[in-house]
Amino acid sequence: MIVKICGIKTLSDALAAIDAGADMLGYNFYPKSKRYISVKECVEIQNDLVGRGMDVISVGVFVNASYETIIETLEVCALNLVQLHGDESPAFLEELGEWAFKAIRPKNADEALDALEKYPQRVDAPALLVDAYHPSEYGGSGTVGDWSLARELAAQKPILLAGGLAPENVGEAVRQVNPWGVDIASGVESSPGVKDVAKIAAFISAAKSIDI
Repeated sequence: MIVKICGIKTLSDALAAIDAGADMLGYNFYPKSKRYISVKECVEIQNDLVGRGMDVISVGVFVNASYETIIETLEVCALNLVQLHGDESPAFLEELGEWAFKAIRPKNADEALDALEKYPQRVDAPALLVDAYHPSEYGGSGTVGDWSLARELAAQKPILLAGGLAPENVGEAVRQVNPWGVDIASGVESSPGVKDVAKIAAFISAAKSIDI
């Protein structure tokens, strides 16, 4: 099971996640997010990880950013992937190509299936991130998603499952949905934007211990 720890803001959090077995780290470049990180801060973390020989997939999370901003950040921070978590169009995703995957927050099965048809998907995993619907937030709300809806998508595409996951429920989420991977931000924090090392370790252990 692939595990992505999102909303990384400090080197210590990045190291804790990697030491616990995280496969992917997410850096949030949305200025209104509690987990926002500047390009300068991200570069410092990324350079340190490279210097230590840390092998992890780095993902930049963007909300309605311009193409130029995304590409520049991707290059400067040496990111591997781009996660589009806003209202980006299918054409915009197409323009970014294999770098990018779309995060969706479907209200119902019809919206989920429409997104699957509408948005281009990468050849490699993940194809999509499936988050919980929230009327006023783009993600990281802690709201638990509709696992039955996510299961339908996971049966067709390799998805990252997000939305209200925690060390206590990720095992059941993996059993029910059978996603390619799981994504967490608020569920491993002691306060908004501040990661809890023990929760990170517990979450990754729980996610990776499930036999599907």
